[in-house]
Amino acid sequence: MAAVSGHRLEGLEVDPVRENVRFGSIFWGRVTRIDKAMDAAYVDLDGENTGLLNNADVRIPDKDGHFIKGGDVEIGKLLQPGQMIAVQAKSGHLPREEDMELSHENKSPRVSMDITLPGRYLIFSPIMPDNRVSSRITDKALRKQLLKMLNSIEHIKGCILRASAADMQTDILIREAKILGAIWSQLQPHFTGDETSLIMEGPDAIQRTIGDHAGQRIERIEITTMDYYQYVEEWCELFAPDLVTKIQPVELHNPGAELALFDERDIIGQVEDLFQPYAILSRGANIIIQDTAALTAIDINRGADERAALEVNLEAAGEIARQLRLRNIGGIIIIDALKLKNKADQKTLLDAFSLAFESDPCTVQVHGMTALGLVEITRKKRTPTLHERFDSALD
Repeated sequence: MAAVSGHRLEGLEVDPVRENVRFGSIFWGRVTRIDKAMDAAYVDLDGENTGLLNNADVRIPDKDGHFIKGGDVEIGKLLQPGQMIAVQAKSGHLPREEDMELSHENKSPRVSMDITLPGRYLIFSPIMPDNRVSSRITDKALRKQLLKMLNSIEHIKGCILRASAADMQTDILIREAKILGAIWSQLQPHFTGDETSLIMEGPDAIQRTIGDHAGQRIERIEITTMDYYQYVEEWCELFAPDLVTKIQPVELHNPGAELALFDERDIIGQVEDLFQPYAILSRGANIIIQDTAALTAIDINRGADERAALEVNLEAAGEIARQLRLRNIGGIIIIDALKLKNKADQKTLLDAFSLAFESDPCTVQVHGMTALGLVEITRKKRTPTLHERFDSALD
């Protein structure tokens, strides 16, 4: 599924058939081994896949039914091999040939006992019952105001207010909180027995895309098959009633072609560009993107662009944020910007990066600039990179 604004690609999600574990999936799993050195547990998720549960992600109920966070004592004192627990995947996982050469730690998807259910405007967090406000809302006064509003609503408990919901009407939030609470209640009977299983699959490409763009105006949702039309209509009726009338079936001129709708909307070229190690800016400047084992290095090159260094850097900041989002690149990111002579220009550039990442659905932190003029950024991704997911989807 692609998100397009003015014929420009702004979002791209892929669901590979061969994906072993999808981000957000909920499992009834069995603890198979405690690793004392890592202070973590390995969890059999469904008889085929194994998840890694770090101590900090453990949630154990006390005698009063309240959940206690892990981390204060060794995980071996909280969980035992053979114990059945409910966990949720914190990251997606695709089978790769190199997995055979990796340690069990590196090829196992991370899981957590702090299960959450994402909606369009709220994230229901039944294990931790306090209301919270998304960390993406950074204004302290606004955060305090929104939290006070949430806590004043009787029907909203244990919810995280998403950044897209800062101006949303109370009745819409209450409706969504009730829906998410009902879904959680329906899951409870499945958390029993001695058989491991997938209880609920995580959000798919359609759900992720609509949820990620909840704070923006959506003019239409184009669908190519009746099956998808019915599926999107059902999801929107539940979480986004205002979008039901905007779902439009599209008749394709060449329906049998691969990615026919993308071809019809003339965005195939933009998708293909994402598999190049560079991106071109408006006046001949460019950015080079290089992946290494430890980090992603991005170089801003002036090329034939005669503009001032700050102006080129500012345009590059917006494009870098877009490329990281579309390619779904995460981890440590180091950016070699054009040299800026004064502190004021450096601050302007860092502020531009922070602003550019505000629309990113994943958590991004701009850590600052080193003495060598390198911009340091970290991005926490939910799913494997676009390159990995696309390759798997086409296999």
